[in-house]
Amino acid sequence: MCALLHQTTVEELAESLDSEASATVVDTRPAESFDAWHVGGAVNVPYHPEDGLGDDWDWDRVEERLGDGPVLALCGKGITSTVFGLELQKRGYEDVSVLKGGMQEWSKLYEVAEVPTDDDDLFVAQIQRRAKGCLGYVVGSRSAGEAFVVDPTRQHHEFELVAADEGMTVSRVFDTHVHADHISGGAALAERVAAPYHLGERAAERDVAYDYRPVEDGETFSVGDVEVEVLAAPGHTTEMVNFLVGGELLLSGDTLFVESVGRTELQFGDDDAARGAELLYETLHESILELPDETRVLPGHVTVAEDGAYAVASPGELVSATLGELRDELTLLGLDESEFVARLTDETPEKPSNYETVIAVNTGRETPEDEDSATELELGPNNCAA
Repeated sequence: MCALLHQTTVEELAESLDSEASATVVDTRPAESFDAWHVGGAVNVPYHPEDGLGDDWDWDRVEERLGDGPVLALCGKGITSTVFGLELQKRGYEDVSVLKGGMQEWSKLYEVAEVPTDDDDLFVAQIQRRAKGCLGYVVGSRSAGEAFVVDPTRQHHEFELVAADEGMTVSRVFDTHVHADHISGGAALAERVAAPYHLGERAAERDVAYDYRPVEDGETFSVGDVEVEVLAAPGHTTEMVNFLVGGELLLSGDTLFVESVGRTELQFGDDDAARGAELLYETLHESILELPDETRVLPGHVTVAEDGAYAVASPGELVSATLGELRDELTLLGLDESEFVARLTDETPEKPSNYETVIAVNTGRETPEDEDSATELELGPNNCAA
């Protein structure tokens, strides 16, 4: 009789990947799903719970792929991989486990990196959604016991917990823009904690159905004694805003990343992407790059490769750079306007999965049927960089 399979949590998988543990990770999803997005170091063995191995596979080939060591099987939700794991046990494999919840749960794994600041009272944490590369923030005052949340994802409790762990309550919630790659948790978090929810004033042009309080360029908010200034930053979207915290930290949303800038055709469309690129160029050169070189840029995303690798830093490490570093190292920032526009419009990457539906959800015009539907909409890494 086969023993019950051990269920490995996504936290345990992350720890083993980061420590380069020796288990072979086997992804049983179809090849096209694996190629689009998978756990780093995983091997693909397509398997169906009823039909078994894919047409190009036999068990001799599987055994060559897996070797003799421990095996961790995963799939979309943890169902097919369980059937596969039980089959491995029948074939003599003794150390087999499955990833609990599969890639759906992997997409919800979060890590926290605290941001160093010059102000002992100021607390800033970068909340990383590991598999998607979404970056949100908790900005708080230790003495006041209050915090702002910027760009919370659908699992907004992760942000509230970070604030609570520091003895802070959430007093305001901001989204830098209407997101296209993931479902925002901004409006839901604001409602849960009875706090104002804010978007840029030009969100009115996006037909947003949620109740929100608009913020405008130059407006300031205080958390404790720390001032947070709103900077209008159109380009990636028309309503994009950035936040300058204490004059030293720039929460740049999808305007400026550590490795690129925001793409422009997700709102503007392919035919009008040049208009967005022109707006973004103006934002960068007439606003953002006018800030001091020592300003630390804290972006809204980090690019995640198909194998889960970050383009910069590593999961759990702070994703940031100073403006001076980016000015010197990011080629896009040194282009003139015509070159910049051409680069953003001629070499557009693949669009995020389901982005039109995600935008409709984030403007309140559509609602996912259930948790599974919401998760399906978000699967895969973000593709927000140009």
